[in-house]
Amino acid sequence: MSAIRISEIFGPTIAGEGAQIGKPTVFVRTGGCDYRCAWCDTLYAVETQYKADWLPMTANEVFEEVQHLSPEPILVTLSGGNPAIQPLGDLIDIGQCAGYTFTMETQGSVVRPWMSCLDALTISPKPPSSRMTTRFDLLDECVRCNPNPSLKVVVADEEDYQYARVIAGRYPFVPLYLQPCNMTVGEATAFDLTALLATYTWLVDRAAQDQWHTVTILPQLHTIVWGNRRAV
Repeated sequence: MSAIRISEIFGPTIAGEGAQIGKPTVFVRTGGCDYRCAWCDTLYAVETQYKADWLPMTANEVFEEVQHLSPEPILVTLSGGNPAIQPLGDLIDIGQCAGYTFTMETQGSVVRPWMSCLDALTISPKPPSSRMTTRFDLLDECVRCNPNPSLKVVVADEEDYQYARVIAGRYPFVPLYLQPCNMTVGEATAFDLTALLATYTWLVDRAAQDQWHTVTILPQLHTIVWGNRRAV
């Protein structure tokens, strides 16, 4: 089995965003990413300066830690960085054989055959405020690769909102979730909850103004509760 670069494994806790929001889960956060979003709140799982902290583990070793945290089958959330760049197929197979279910969040820039085996896939294309460029050909492949996809777009401003409208128009039959963008980069002491809630209020009002009633607008639950604190 190929080694998986692991930044952290923690839980059980709850999923904080997207289609799985509020569900009990164990997080497996991988190290490494092909993006560098301007407002990334998990730089310790992205930037190469933290690479020495990422532990190479086999799929069996990762699953043993998941079972240690939750002996009973639970939802396992694969996150990052971008977990799609890691060899996660064996982990998914081992876990599903033991009754665990798997979801993953990725920006849709990398597609792997094993992504079709996920019980659910959250695709979170990055809007203009991220300063990243969406490859829509790859995003199309990602949406098609799993039988149970959903889309999630974080929104910081009007330009991001219009980007989300483009995403909705391109994939009209895929559930879409909007969430306010956490613009605070840094430790929990710097977290600006007031700004986050103000963006959420604006986003709700903006969608209502457009009579956009097919979208689901959620808070970022984990940031409301824990700010930018790491789970471990």
